[in-house]
Amino acid sequence: MDAAEFYTGIVVDAYSKLKSTSFEPGPYADFVVAVGEPGLEIGCGDGEPLLSLRQAGLDVEGVDSSADMLERCRVNAAALGVEVTLYHQRMEELSLPRRYRSIYLAGPTFNLLPDDETARRALRAIREHLTPDGHAMIPLWIPGPTPEDELGGARETVDEDGATLVYTPLSETYDQVARTRTTTVRYERRSPDGAVEYADRDWVLHWHTQTLAREMCEEAGLGIVRIEGDAGALATADDFTLIVQPTIT
Repeated sequence: MDAAEFYTGIVVDAYSKLKSTSFEPGPYADFVVAVGEPGLEIGCGDGEPLLSLRQAGLDVEGVDSSADMLERCRVNAAALGVEVTLYHQRMEELSLPRRYRSIYLAGPTFNLLPDDETARRALRAIREHLTPDGHAMIPLWIPGPTPEDELGGARETVDEDGATLVYTPLSETYDQVARTRTTTVRYERRSPDGAVEYADRDWVLHWHTQTLAREMCEEAGLGIVRIEGDAGALATADDFTLIVQPTIT
């Protein structure tokens, strides 16, 4: 395994094992049922909640920028006995053979786009892949800085091979002007035989206010249907979901 393969592998392993957020399928299934099929999950990762929607019989496809995560999704789908159509593309570069009545991001994946121009490209790509009567669900989040006492603190779990996977945020830059939080993270894999491998990665989160998000959607040809909160909660300035549809030109 070369350095690039190791780097990708350990980060994907750690993400899959250590991620602290899971997404209940209910709100996404309700959205697809309400606005119509076919649906598309952007940033489907290893299949949560996409595969639950497929198990429910919904016509939903998935797209992700990570080939490794898509392979995990295929393995998980096979284990569940469901068929799923997956695409390996970045959301700002979508070029899919189908148009969708429902497009959604499970959680604030949009915040992983590093700057406003990339976000604008992604919104235009979403617009181009919606049917004229389609709707998109775009959760957004304004993160605060990581608490000082969490920097340097490790989280760990054990994988199926008995190796310990360790996630440690090392340092962080929080830039309110650029609306960007950059956290340097170390991923370690400690084998049962005592061998230790590690990879460092910068995780970048870029955020948008409600006002800016509305302006960017309008520029991309998307109109705001409503702004809602998570799972029926009220939207806040720091945590909100846009429901958008193509504007008529």
